[in-house]
Amino acid sequence: MSASLSMLAMWLTDENRMISLQTPDLLIIVIYFVMVLGIGFYLRRFANTSDDFFMAGRDMSAWVAGLSFLSANLGALELMGWAAAAYQYGILATHFYWIAAFPSMVFLGLVMMPFYYISNTHSVPGYLQLRYGEATRALSGISFAFMTVLMSGINMYAMALVMKVVLGWNIHFSIWISSLTVAVYVTLGGLYSAIFNEVLQFFLIWLGALTIPVLGMIEAGGWNGLVAKIHQRVQGDYVHLWSPMSTFAGNPMGVHWTGILFGLGGVIAFGYWTTDFLVVQRAMAAKDLRSAKMAPIIASYFKMFVPLIVILPGLLALGLLPFKLVPESAVGPGLHSYNEVLPLMLARYCGPGLLGLGVTALIAGFMSGMAGNVSAFATVWTYDIYRPYLNRTGTDKHYLLVGRWCTILGVIASIGTAYLVTHFKSIMDYMQALVSFFIAPLFATVILGMLWKRATAKGGFWGLLAGTLSSVAMYTAVVVNPAALRYLALSPDAKPMAENLYRALWSWIICVVVTVIVSLCTTPKTEKELQGLVYGFTSIPSDKGLAFYKRPIFWGAGVAVIFAVLQYIFW
Repeated sequence: MSASLSMLAMWLTDENRMISLQTPDLLIIVIYFVMVLGIGFYLRRFANTSDDFFMAGRDMSAWVAGLSFLSANLGALELMGWAAAAYQYGILATHFYWIAAFPSMVFLGLVMMPFYYISNTHSVPGYLQLRYGEATRALSGISFAFMTVLMSGINMYAMALVMKVVLGWNIHFSIWISSLTVAVYVTLGGLYSAIFNEVLQFFLIWLGALTIPVLGMIEAGGWNGLVAKIHQRVQGDYVHLWSPMSTFAGNPMGVHWTGILFGLGGVIAFGYWTTDFLVVQRAMAAKDLRSAKMAPIIASYFKMFVPLIVILPGLLALGLLPFKLVPESAVGPGLHSYNEVLPLMLARYCGPGLLGLGVTALIAGFMSGMAGNVSAFATVWTYDIYRPYLNRTGTDKHYLLVGRWCTILGVIASIGTAYLVTHFKSIMDYMQALVSFFIAPLFATVILGMLWKRATAKGGFWGLLAGTLSSVAMYTAVVVNPAALRYLALSPDAKPMAENLYRALWSWIICVVVTVIVSLCTTPKTEKELQGLVYGFTSIPSDKGLAFYKRPIFWGAGVAVIFAVLQYIFW
């Protein structure tokens, strides 16, 4: 057995690899693949109907749904992308976990989940169909399906990069073997497989990824030692959250505090956590309304501490790596990109056994993120595109089959998009650009629909279309004429991430303005038609009969305290 595994390692790698896999490392990786496939085959027996396949039978506890909710977002994109962003922008990247997580995740649990859950819809586009009509559902469904394929491509590229940098594996082999594994277990068990594997992957990610920050902080001499090393190596403030943002030029991201507060905390964060069906689907699979409300709140506690394993490695690389990293588009012989921060740090600290655990954590992250995307893609395509527009009269078994085929086709399509990442400076610049295109205007459409009874079907459609097209147009304008950046991001010093924040804010405002204007000129739905869809016309069960420690609002307040303390410490 040992000899066979050693031969496998030699066949998959070459002399350019950073580290050689030893037998214990290979055993850990092989055991992981066997486990996830075994879970998929076992759970196939529970995915006998379309509701089982797409919504896990709506039978998940709050803790299972909550861990899956977070794990679906904690993929290779998060692990590698934000480590790269931390190297590029410093601790400012942490804003994407704190101000971009706590308020919106708690808002989702307390305010928006009741509407999603009570309407008994299978997806966010499904809610838009009930609130605005078929045209808005079609537009949101198609744009969301397109976005998930692009997001899956990011996860594929990230995983292949790990294998190439750390192990010297052939990049095409890395993409196909991991992608096919995801395709098999999600196709077999649907959302059941995705959720249970995400819970397993959540613990594996933490177990494997903690190695780097622990050993790195020991080498750096603690936080103060790391700060001193960063100050010695780079100019600018890379270690404070808010104090450097009084001016655009005073921080590595080239962003003013208004961009973080309104563009990130107000639009991108609320848009992603409350309307991106990739994560909302997990909460909607909860067994009852209280569990559905608690799922994102439980996830928000863990989200507060995720920077330990994704942001801190990037800061450690900034202070400890003996060479400088460059943008992906500038990589040449002997150079490494921002995106390679995490595998480089893995190579720095992990020996036999620990290397296998660390690589397994990254593989788990990749599979978690990709499984979330493909399961969401299959659901939206089947329920919001295929069934209403291509085949309204199919049987439940037919839609179950379509969902399984969509999973496979989604994986194949995602492979083709993996190489688009090379055209951006870092993975997260690309990811946030996609969010500004599709998620920011979608949030405006959803929140207006839930909170404003006067919003009409035509208002929702034209507002969403105007917001999406304006975002793409603003991005294109800067590509064609870089001088336009000073108008879009309010400063010529803005970096790509700052541009994304302001683009999201402007597209959200455009969507709101167009929706309001068109709605005031068209006929709204009657109050009867808005029952269960709009605040004030929906009967939401009260939590007053529960003990205070069982109420979602109590736990939401608890995470608010942690959030405030962290802001103070790293101000």
